[in-house]
Amino acid sequence: MELLEPIILSVLAASTPLLIAATGELVTERSGVLNLGVEGMMIVGAACAFGGAWLTGSIIVGAICGIIAGMLMSLIFASMALGLAVNQVATGLALTILGIGVSGLIGAGFVGERITPAPHLH
Repeated sequence: MELLEPIILSVLAASTPLLIAATGELVTERSGVLNLGVEGMMIVGAACAFGGAWLTGSIIVGAICGIIAGMLMSLIFASMALGLAVNQVATGLALTILGIGVSGLIGAGFVGERITPAPHLH
């Protein structure tokens, strides 16, 4: 039992962002759009959020940087898939691959760096 509890807690902690993304994708699919680029958008947002928080020293500014990066990735998807009527599956997969590459490029300079954690909300 002592081994099972940390495993369950780590699975819950690791799956929370994926559940949030899956919920957003569910709403998107109900509208008739298949967005397979959610993972790419999330990873670019995370890399930009960490970079913004590390460069400015403010977690709020980092969160805003992540939001803006995610919005720009969504704008790329929307302009390609909805504006130019490109295949949604191909656009989403290309956006995921692009996001992985861009996040690696952005995050390469921050490997091993640390920021102060956000304060706990009571």
